[in-house]
Amino acid sequence: MTFARVVAAEGTRLASVRSTGWTALATVAAAASVALGLGLFVQTGDGTSGTALVVSGAVVAQLGALVLGVLVGTADYTWGTATTTYTAVPRRLPVLAAQALVVVAAALVTAMLALAASILVTAAQRDTAGLPLALAEASSWRPLAGFAVYIVCVALLGLGAGSLLRHPAAALVSGIGLLLVLDSALAANPGRICDTVRSLLPGVGTRLLQDDAQVAATEAANLGPTLGVGGAALVLLGWVVVVLLAAAVRLRHSDVTMAARQ
Repeated sequence: MTFARVVAAEGTRLASVRSTGWTALATVAAAASVALGLGLFVQTGDGTSGTALVVSGAVVAQLGALVLGVLVGTADYTWGTATTTYTAVPRRLPVLAAQALVVVAAALVTAMLALAASILVTAAQRDTAGLPLALAEASSWRPLAGFAVYIVCVALLGLGAGSLLRHPAAALVSGIGLLLVLDSALAANPGRICDTVRSLLPGVGTRLLQDDAQVAATEAANLGPTLGVGGAALVLLGWVVVVLLAAAVRLRHSDVTMAARQ
């Protein structure tokens, strides 16, 4: 069983599950719908950029990415196939690595489709408000690329949480709590301590979606550490690495046979 065959097997499993397609479709539709809805309130001179409008759907698209990762991470334990999988691949870790590659590919495709859909549905609104994308400028490309990076990282967090906790509900609740609930609770109580903790949560990765003006405004209102886009990206990637490493340690040393029976 070569690594290429493990990747192919995980890809086949992901593609053959009907929920995968529905999750991706729902993510694209939700992202485009949010962008379209917010576009109804955009006016010339209100400080909103065309790029910011296009990527605004990330607030709901991240939930779809999280679900996608969790579905892959918990598949063996949900379907009771863990014993079969790890009998075929006794080293175990290649399975997690293959799942990560499959999740990255699926999340990246979903993110690109969500961006394309958001660009199309907001075209008339952006023209009316005079908000071109200005794709010739690097400052416009960064939030678009940041959207894709953020969605992929959230999907990997879902994979790590699913593989670590091995129960879809537990993984989803943990992911939503970390990405949205805890961040919102801290945002409702601004201060040096709360802002510092928020800066160390994976949700800080949303700064990747902000243009230069939005980043400057966010940093000015923040009483915690000044991270910038680069620092926010490092925090997000750090969470991905830590969660996947924790999942790898548990996978390597725990009893997958007992997990499959549960």
